[in-house]
Order: sequence, then C-alpha cells, then structure tokens
Amino acid sequence: MKPVTVRVPAKVNLQLGVGPLRDDGYHDLVNVFHAVSLFDEVTAVPADAPSVTVEAAPDAQVAIQNVPLDGGNLAMRAARLLAERAGVEPNVELRIRKAIPVAGGMAGGSADAAAALLACARLWKADLLLPALPELGAEIGSDVPFALLGESAIGLGRGERLTPLETSGTFHWVFATADGGLSTPAVYAECDRLREARGERVPWPPAYDELAKALAAGDARALGAALANDLQPAALSLRPSLRRTLDAGRELGALGSLVSGSGPTTAFLAESAEHAAGLAAALAGAGVAKQVVRAYGPVPGATVV
Repeated sequence: MKPVTVRVPAKVNLQLGVGPLRDDGYHDLVNVFHAVSLFDEVTAVPADAPSVTVEAAPDAQVAIQNVPLDGGNLAMRAARLLAERAGVEPNVELRIRKAIPVAGGMAGGSADAAAALLACARLWKADLLLPALPELGAEIGSDVPFALLGESAIGLGRGERLTPLETSGTFHWVFATADGGLSTPAVYAECDRLREARGERVPWPPAYDELAKALAAGDARALGAALANDLQPAALSLRPSLRRTLDAGRELGALGSLVSGSGPTTAFLAESAEHAAGLAAALAGAGVAKQVVRAYGPVPGATVV
C-alpha cells in the first residue's frame, strides 16, 4: 500500500450563534463556516502499529509541542474509529504537517481528524465508507464534518448538520495568532458563566440571512458588517489582550473583525488581496500578535493530493 496524503483547510466562523445549554452538555448553534487557505497535511503510511508524528509546515509558527501524540490526538481517534467500522487493524502512521494554529479557534485538530478519515479510507481501500465519513467525523468533533466539506456552509445542531451556502468570488483575510491557545470547553464555560452573571435569558441564535446574502453577492463590505461571534466576550474575558489586537485591526482599516471560533486567533476581513497585504504588514508592525498570516476563502475541504 502506498502512503496517502490529504490536504485540509482551516475554518473561520463568520457567525457563531450560541444557544442555550442542552441536556447533553452541548449548545445549539447557528454556525456559518468558511474554509480558508491555511492548510494542514496528513499522510497515512502503512505501519506495524498506530502512531502519530507532527511537524510544522515551513514558515508556520505553530505550537506543535501542544499537539497530543497519544490517544487524545483527534486524527488518531478518527483513524481508529474508521478501522473499527472497516473491520481492519488501525496499523497506520499518521504524519501531520501543521500550518493551522493549535488551539487557535480555527479547527486545526478537527481538520486533521477529517484528513485522517479520508487518508485512511483511501489507504485501506474502504471506499464504501466514503459517504459515511461526515457522520463518523461528527462522532469525533462537531467541526470535523465541515473540514470534509469545505467552502461555506451553515451548521446547525452542534454545528455538524451542514447545508452549503452559495458564495461568489473570493474573500481575503488576515489572521493574527496569539501566544498560547484557548481551550474550547473553557471558553464555552466562560460564555455560560458571563450569561448567568448578567441574568440573561439565552435566546435562540439569530438568523444568518445578511451573511448569506453577502456571501452570495461576493460583497466583502456587507460580509464584514455582518460578522458575529457569541463566544467573543468569553474569549476576551479569558484573554483580555485580544481586545488590543481587535482594536488595532479596526483602526488599520479592516472591513470587519472578530475572534475566530473560541479564539485566541483573531480574523480581519480585507477588501482585496492588496488591501490584505497592507493590513497584514500594518498589523505585524503594530506588535499586537505573535504571527500575522494572510489567507483567502472559500476553499475546498479535505482533498487527496
């Protein structure tokens, strides 16, 4: 069997509406996903026993030391789950090359799980399971199905029930990473705490109509005005320095800005590729981020290369 390599994108949440806490411990979400051109690669290699290795992509400042190499690694969990369903031994070495920030709110771990599902399905010639990969991915994490799909989509439930959204043209982004990560469960818990402290009655998240219209029209200005993230106050509470980064991006001319997912990566929408280049340089010069990177979207989901 020859090794199989899959490339998989990061995501930014254009809207992350967080509803009430459910009995199962999750929240109902209205989650508008957008796949962007920061990619991890996962290579599945035949082996005598399951293992994971991780390296940073060239020029990527990612904290690979924080990526688990044991049973907590989402990619290996995905490979084991697929092996169980395929009736094979999970004897595979997963070689992960990372450019997506670790614990940065851009679903890097979920992306690697999606890539591992596709790579192992191809490696083990389990083609009959390909249509079931999104369902299997949802057992690993709520963001895994979108990493398989890519482009732009609305996610309901925990975010795993996806409907593609029409998108015209290309949107240009600047992402500012921060030192250290933020735990997604901790950010959700802080969101619940802040709401309880304010005595809020948590409503169903608002509709995503304006975002959908902006995506369909390819209207960057309208999209920037519609960006929203209910987890942002919690992320700022846990990491107050992010407020300075967001303020800097707005002052430097971003069309819109928000914390990406549970953070701490912050996302800034630009009007064009040229605008993104200038904004990235200005943000880097402002000293408000560990690293500043440019990307564009939408892009396809997990793809064999």
